[in-house]
Amino acid sequence: MKLTPDRQLSPQPPSVAARDLVRVPASALPTVDLASGPLPTSSALAGRLSALIGGPRAKINAVVIDVATRRPLFEWRADRPATPASTTKLMTSAAALASVGPAHRITTQVVRGTGGGIVLVGGGDPTLTALPARPDPGHPPFASLQELARQTATALKASGVGRVRVDYDTSAYQGPRTAAGWKPNYLPDGEVAPVTALTVDEGRVAPSKKTRVADPPAVAAKQFARLLSRYGVNASAGRLTVAPKGAGRLGAVQSPPMSALVEHLLTHSDNDVAEAVARQVAMKLGRPATFANAAQAVQQVIGRLGVTSGVSVNDGSGLSPRNRISPIALASLVSLAAGEDHPELRSVITGLPIAGFSGTLSPPRYSVAASRAGAGVVRAKTGTLAGVSTLAGLAYDADGRLLAFAFMAGDGKGAVDPGKLDQLAAAIATCGCG
Repeated sequence: MKLTPDRQLSPQPPSVAARDLVRVPASALPTVDLASGPLPTSSALAGRLSALIGGPRAKINAVVIDVATRRPLFEWRADRPATPASTTKLMTSAAALASVGPAHRITTQVVRGTGGGIVLVGGGDPTLTALPARPDPGHPPFASLQELARQTATALKASGVGRVRVDYDTSAYQGPRTAAGWKPNYLPDGEVAPVTALTVDEGRVAPSKKTRVADPPAVAAKQFARLLSRYGVNASAGRLTVAPKGAGRLGAVQSPPMSALVEHLLTHSDNDVAEAVARQVAMKLGRPATFANAAQAVQQVIGRLGVTSGVSVNDGSGLSPRNRISPIALASLVSLAAGEDHPELRSVITGLPIAGFSGTLSPPRYSVAASRAGAGVVRAKTGTLAGVSTLAGLAYDADGRLLAFAFMAGDGKGAVDPGKLDQLAAAIATCGCG
């Protein structure tokens, strides 16, 4: 049985609210005999992959694992940690699904404040949007700032309140808004917004722009005040505060479930969603929602899944070049998600881009002769930083055996070719090595 594309995704604008989510519920995935087809021989697989890697001087760490038996079939510096770039998101996603669960949603709410104010309370939902709701039922509804304003205005007017100040609460997150090792250009270039518990449309200056605002919570409060005014309540933006304990709720909206957030962040390699998801893990484990605590919480949960070595991370997205993960850790985690023992991790697999068709593996990836055989067959998460390229995922070989792999190239000091990793994955898919 081969992996086939769910659908080909059309190009999307940068706004998170306008992007597609891969909507493949776990129940819709076919039940597969993971051990169908003969087990590839290590020598045959090595013959194919070693030639492509190019010898001991090649800056590539690699591993291939049989999903059914979890047995490594090919190892090339497999236990040596390397810079994972965005394949870090595999760890973040699995930890979230294993801790808070696939059905978990993130709440943004408005409560009564003090001194004539109300408080917009951020829970860390990265999909909160001020854009109109999409009519397409194939996309899960993002949390709507407009709907939250409508609920709040209705409640205020019912109690005779026609004028308010909109204060805002970001206390769900603590610590710095950027991670250790992040480059200074990440925020101005729009790679990620300052990480806060309250942001609208991922802190973009406009939905179609990559550029981010300097203070997402303050901007969110201003947007909310304008929306309240449209609904008949005279509102002005207030100040940063902490909502009173036990304050009465005026309205609330929720994110899509964690399963959909994971599918989205993996398909599109969304840094903002990844950082938010990592903090949900920290909060679930009773830790402060900081970069350091989120990273430690992710590692703790991954360790409980049995991936106990070769993982050291500083953020949830993989933007930090200080992160280190071994190929064997990445492939082992993918094997767990693809197997039958952890159905809660299935969204890790349904969120993986499909070679040549979706997300970060859309053309030109897998559209050239050297890797075209992997199109529609390979499903994997990409990773890219300066001087680093990584790829970790799944492929059925030519005999129908499901294999997990991780290829990690570069040391951050020179050019790397992601096409080489595509060739390696395509070589697995075309290998009749049993």
